[in-house]
Amino acid sequence: MTVKPTFPEAVTADPIFLADVRAGLSKSQKTLSPKYFYDEAGSELFEAITALPEYYPTRTEIGILDERGPEIAALLPKAVALVEFGSGSTAKLRCLLRHLPELSAYVPVDVSGDFLAAQAQTLRADFPNLAVEPVVADFTRPFALPDTVGMAPRAGFFPGSTVGNFEPAEAATLLDRFGEILGPDSLLVLGVDLVKDTPRLEAAYDDAAGVTAAFNMNLLKRINHELGGDFDLEAFRHRAVFNADASRIEMHLVSCKDQSVRIGGDSFPFREGETIHTESSYKYTLDSFRALAATAGWRSETVWTDADALFSVHILRRD
Repeated sequence: MTVKPTFPEAVTADPIFLADVRAGLSKSQKTLSPKYFYDEAGSELFEAITALPEYYPTRTEIGILDERGPEIAALLPKAVALVEFGSGSTAKLRCLLRHLPELSAYVPVDVSGDFLAAQAQTLRADFPNLAVEPVVADFTRPFALPDTVGMAPRAGFFPGSTVGNFEPAEAATLLDRFGEILGPDSLLVLGVDLVKDTPRLEAAYDDAAGVTAAFNMNLLKRINHELGGDFDLEAFRHRAVFNADASRIEMHLVSCKDQSVRIGGDSFPFREGETIHTESSYKYTLDSFRALAATAGWRSETVWTDADALFSVHILRRD
């Protein structure tokens, strides 16, 4: 019989994190927000995921941006200010920057000020003529662009198919907010993952090396460490499944037995086979995404895909 580990009650638990976990685990379908994947260990695991042979989105999107970079640049105004929502690795950005020598400013937006400062320093060193104007903000909420952007034409950059991590109605709200921030007649360059055969989709989220499983399980480790939880990590397993009716990949953590977990003084019962839904990743057809964008006030200008139609890069214009 496995002895369940015990953990001390978290002394300086983040109250918002704790409240979100309590609320999510109190639902009939237990949930945890995917935004909590990304502590230091989770971020390292995600970077490892992007290099896996099964995980096609990152390398496919970079391939499209690299091949179509001149065409994308030709559609953007010469002195455009480029706003990246949720900036991460600069690999995708660099595919565009080399084709945009007259860019008036690059505005990376992220919640992590330290991360932004480090990225800005590197970009300024590599592109000394580029004005880098970082903004520390949650891109899902309204924020102001730097005054230095002034009246320059604006374009948004939202790679990585992050839009697929939002429920469709939430994605439409997010796209509308981007339009409000960027203003009328602005452009938006974004990546969108496409519907494809189920085995390929599920393999991308349940790789043979178990890296995605470790990424998912790390969320429970984080709760144990930061919130004083007592999840038995050996009593849960990772599951990824394509829900064809909803057109989304779902990631779950499955309870391997009847058990109870304590977090922050509360107890949460689990039945054997009961799951915690940790992430959804919606997959679109070209037409279904154009229709979603239209509901948010964006008109499709053009779209590119790879030869196997695994992934797409769209340019939208704000009406």
